Amino acid sequence: MNILIADDERAIREGIKRTILQTFPAHEVDVAESTAEAAELLGSKRIDIVLTDILMPGINGLEFMRMSKHRYPYVKWVVISAHNEFAYAQEAVRLGARDYLLKPIGKKRLAELIEELEDEVRLELETYREEELLKSNLKYLREGVFQRLASGLDTGNLNIEPFIEDYPSFYLILVQLDAGDRSVNLEHFIIENVLSELIDRCGGGFVVSYDRQSVLGLFTPADESKLEKLQTQLKEHMNHYLKVPFQIMYSEENNDIRSVPQIIMKMRKVSPIKLPEPIKGSGETAIEVALQYINEHYNEDLSLERIASVVFLNPVYFSQLFKQKTGQGYKEYVISLRLEHAKQLLLNPGFKLAEIAERIGYQDMRHFTQVFRKKFGLTPTEFRQQQLSGSK
Repeated sequence: MNILIADDERAIREGIKRTILQTFPAHEVDVAESTAEAAELLGSKRIDIVLTDILMPGINGLEFMRMSKHRYPYVKWVVISAHNEFAYAQEAVRLGARDYLLKPIGKKRLAELIEELEDEVRLELETYREEELLKSNLKYLREGVFQRLASGLDTGNLNIEPFIEDYPSFYLILVQLDAGDRSVNLEHFIIENVLSELIDRCGGGFVVSYDRQSVLGLFTPADESKLEKLQTQLKEHMNHYLKVPFQIMYSEENNDIRSVPQIIMKMRKVSPIKLPEPIKGSGETAIEVALQYINEHYNEDLSLERIASVVFLNPVYFSQLFKQKTGQGYKEYVISLRLEHAKQLLLNPGFKLAEIAERIGYQDMRHFTQVFRKKFGLTPTEFRQQQLSGSK
């Protein structure tokens, strides 16, 4: 059985792996320190169980789970967290998580859970999962043939007649990233899963990886309104999740599957992706307004998307302008601002730690402590003791 552990804390993921292998030495256990790395592993091999932390770099563990379930419906999910938040647990259950484990995870409970899930996986294999795997393999074969066709490569003796029968008319959707030389594995994973889910929800078709920075979808809408619905929702999701510039291109309706390479060539002749040029001075003004808003509302929900909407900018564009103006990433800036306020509050012994955490925008004191220690190398309590003892 193949197990994937996704946690950005090395001690946690290696500890879980060690515990599992001590009890189940025959299992194969992979680890990932980010959702980007986890997504790559999930797409490259069959994984039976995923244990994911909630607070992960990239997208959080719950979003990772939500996006993956459509393409990997047989995977068993377990959410692990340092936060005993009912809302997190409730969302994990709603998404179909088999369990919600709090750190530190007890070795006995972990072993019992893996044994339970192992029995479930074995039962599914004996009943219907072999049939599902066969369907899945045929699906991947079909997508592989289409990928070669779309790239203008020889498909050899492989028959493309089933494509012609299944998709007598179709639209092509090309989502292209502009990330330079940086890795976009996570962004690629997000596009593939979101677009695949929207295509299935609005009609029929499938999604393939066209190249390192492009994802291609073939789509046959259930009716005319579904095409517009897909376009609207795809743009909303891409604006929300992608942190690099992107472009979404749509073809006209087509009825010849053999013409796909030529259609893509026309689509890719569209001007290269460029960030929109702001009116002179407007970019700086927008960041100044955003900074003022952040300073006044630092203890509220300050997601990048929310602040970008305050100054009427695309989140990706806003993020780049913000770093250019301040020299810091948006998230880093907000954390630093909150923790500087926390340091001032800690000098007052009348404030309890939980109260300080809440005052600066953290509902969970343990999370506040982790973030503070990561930033300053001391826990809030240690910082307070150091400062108060030094002032005497």
